[in-house]
Amino acid sequence: MVDGAQSFGATSLGRRVGSMGDATTTSFFPAKPLGCYGDGGAVFTQNDEDAALIRSISLHGKGSHKYENVNVGMNSRLDTIQAAILIEKLKIFPQELMAKEGIARQYRDLLEGNIKIPFCRASVNSAWALYTIQTPKRELVQASLRSAGIPSNVYYQIPLSQQLAYRHYPMVSTGLGNSNMLSECALSIPMHAYLKNADVQEIAIKLLEVTALV
Repeated sequence: MVDGAQSFGATSLGRRVGSMGDATTTSFFPAKPLGCYGDGGAVFTQNDEDAALIRSISLHGKGSHKYENVNVGMNSRLDTIQAAILIEKLKIFPQELMAKEGIARQYRDLLEGNIKIPFCRASVNSAWALYTIQTPKRELVQASLRSAGIPSNVYYQIPLSQQLAYRHYPMVSTGLGNSNMLSECALSIPMHAYLKNADVQEIAIKLLEVTALV
């Protein structure tokens, strides 16, 4: 099972997210690359038996008809209104991916060498669900951006290994230094298909001003 919640639309070595494992999950939450207006998601698989099982589980364990239950399931149907929204948004999704790729390049050209920015190999095309920089003075930087009217957000503030529900799980002997470090310095700045060039420049200039002072 592959987790594609943040990467719908991305590719690696020419293969799209959704085709790289036995099954791939994705999210259509509004903040994701392809978002509806509420909760939603999908599972992709090329295995007919797995597809039948997934459909059954998502519909109360349905069998040959709606009053037959052959599996222990749940109600995970995508609401009709959300599906209608996604169908229309899919029509412009390729253009949105291209626009975000251009914004990511602009951020890179403006910030590279001064701020630690995300990196993609040449064989990878990101869906740019987020554009996340690293800064050791995150609270200071975020406060300064806020005062300039520039939104930012800190996602996943607590690493999975530190969540109460998972603390008892085993981990590698060397510890989880990278996830602990990133939880303290990662900061996501504006990234969406409708950012204007002037907006990106304003955000980058402010970031460079702030990080030069901290």
